[in-house]
Amino acid sequence: MATPKIPFPSIDDYIASFPEATQKVLAELRATIQSAAPEADEKISYDMPTFTFHGRLIYFAAWKKHIAVYGIPASTLNALKEEVAPYKTEKGALIFPFTQPLPLALITQIVQLGVAKNLHA
Repeated sequence: MATPKIPFPSIDDYIASFPEATQKVLAELRATIQSAAPEADEKISYDMPTFTFHGRLIYFAAWKKHIAVYGIPASTLNALKEEVAPYKTEKGALIFPFTQPLPLALITQIVQLGVAKNLHA
């Protein structure tokens, strides 16, 4: 019988569950989101670190070979078409391989557009 998955109680616990190199990247991503949306609330949702601000803002998760950022509206991806072009995209998500540095300026833009969208929704 499979062991039941225990949910992470906090983003700190989520980050701490990864190897040190991944922890550093996740902490950098978290700090970037916090800086771009200092009033956003943090929680774990869908077993992922989640930020909300007047509604859903952004989620992220680490995988074996990449970090993915989820919950990005299609309108945001379209508005930043040139900036997101170098990265793999999936419905509402951007995939960042560990072999490249995180595009922190792009992530900041995505979060700021999300904040503006949620404020005017």
